[in-house]
Parts: sequence; C-alpha cells; structure tokens
Amino acid sequence: MSTILEKIAAIEAEMARTQKNKATALHLGILKARLAKLRRELITPKGGGGATGEGKLVFQLLDLPGIIEGAKDGKGRGRQVIAVARTCSLVFIVLDVLKPLQHKKLLEHELEGFGLRLNKQPPNIHFRKKDKGGINLNTTCPQSELDIETVKTILSEYKIHNADITLRYDATSDDLIDVIEGNRIYVPCIYLLNKIDQISIEELDVIYKIPHCVPISAHHKWNFDDLLEKMWEYLKLIRIYTKPKGQLPDYNAPVVLHADKTSVEDFCNKLHRSIVKEFKYALVWGSSVKHQPQKVGIEHILADEDVVQIVKKV
Repeated sequence: MSTILEKIAAIEAEMARTQKNKATALHLGILKARLAKLRRELITPKGGGGATGEGKLVFQLLDLPGIIEGAKDGKGRGRQVIAVARTCSLVFIVLDVLKPLQHKKLLEHELEGFGLRLNKQPPNIHFRKKDKGGINLNTTCPQSELDIETVKTILSEYKIHNADITLRYDATSDDLIDVIEGNRIYVPCIYLLNKIDQISIEELDVIYKIPHCVPISAHHKWNFDDLLEKMWEYLKLIRIYTKPKGQLPDYNAPVVLHADKTSVEDFCNKLHRSIVKEFKYALVWGSSVKHQPQKVGIEHILADEDVVQIVKKV
C-alpha cells in the first residue's frame, strides 16, 4: 500500500509544479488519469468488495470520527472513515462558523480524493466502449478544455482505443475521468455551521444565503427544525399520514415515500401489497389536492404531509 501512496504523492507533486494552460493540458490530463487509477486501488483494493441489497427504509445516523488532512491517503484511519461516508444517503459536515471556508475546502478535498462528489450531478457525458472504429468524439457545445487529442490521451491511459463519447456541456478532464472510472459516489451534503451564538444577527443573515448550509448552535439546540426540514428535502423523502375511517389522522407514524415514487399506488404498496387489488378510491387532504378532502384515483401524485384515507371495494 505504501508504494501506491508514494506514487500518488509523486503525481500530486508534479501536478502542483505544472502550470495550468493549453500547452500543459495534455500532460495534466495524463497525470489526472494516472492519479484516478491509483486512487481506485485505494477505494477498492484487490480481493475486496461485496454487493449490497436493497431493503426496507431504515434510518441510521452515523457519527464518524473527524477527518484530518491526508485522510484520503489513509492518515488517521481516514480511508475507513471515508469508506463509510460513501455508503450514506446524506452527509452532514459540521464546521465552525468562525472559520468555515478553511475547514470546508480541506474536507471537500479529502472526500473528492476518495471518489465522493458532494452536491453534484453525474457528468452529462455519454461514454460507450466498442470493439472497433477508434475514438469518436461528439460535442453539443464549444469545449474549453477537452479536444480529440486530450480525450484520446486520457483514454489511452485506460487502454481504451475504441469508444463513442458525447460531451453535452463544457466538460473537464476530471469529468471525463469520473465517467470512465464509473465508481464515483454522488451524495447530497449539508454543511452545519455551528456556534452561531457567537456571531451577530447581520453575520447570520449572510450565512443563511450560503448554498447547502444550515446555521445551528449545538450547545443551545438552535435551528434544529430548519436542519430537519433541510434533511428531508435533501433525502428527497415525503411523509404521508394515514387516516382510518371515522378516526383522526395518525401523525406519529407517517408512511415515508421517496420523491420519485409518490403515487397513491406507491403509498398502498408501502402499507401492504394486497391493498391495490381491493382499492376503490382514496380521500386526500393536503397540498396535492384543491378540495379538502378530494376523491382521487390510484395514479394521483401525493405531496409531503398529505393525509390519505383508503376506501376499499365492497
């Protein structure tokens, strides 16, 4: 493992020495590809790895040890800590509100080096290997960094000489490498800016405008409600409350649905698969309907905190 770390350090040192311009773009592309391959060996060492199955919805809050500089290379058990973060649906990063940018950049650098992409979407790049025909590059907009020679050079590092590539935006060599590697984890992240009891109201107003951030005070338990709402938003989950006939809604045990599966049918299947067969219609209270209640069919799309009463066939 030390050999890999030495190679990584050598490449990073060479990249730091190399000025970034058009003349060096090809060389930097090669270095980035080699660095990505070495980091892959750290992320997925030979002989390791296993498949994980999809099960029922379970919430688990993990308090991980702090990440120090060099964690991506194994310092302070960093690789084990970041490996756990790669399995999460949402990451909280707690920062000192008095010096947030310094720590934020350090943590992002360590996580990026281990294949995590925070609050980013996968690159809009089509990549397909083929048996023959060489490298075919198509672009839908002007490219400031990637041209056919740079693309071929990066692909050659992976021993890929036949492939179709379409760049649908102004992509970078890092974006292309991420697509080729195929092991990047794109995860939402919320930055918790702690100790807001030590700053002014004016400073707090500014902090509220920073993307992906929630100002809190862990000591005084301030603003935890905002944090909870942001968590639900970033996890893309919605809460649906059940209402048995003649009873009040059950607000203590919501049915949790993912944002891409929020129909009444999805709600019924969460309760029990047999309900769909007996379904007649549903009464819905909430923001997804105009009238309170409103009679809807099985394809109706529910909204967060709707109340639903299922009416079965007689």
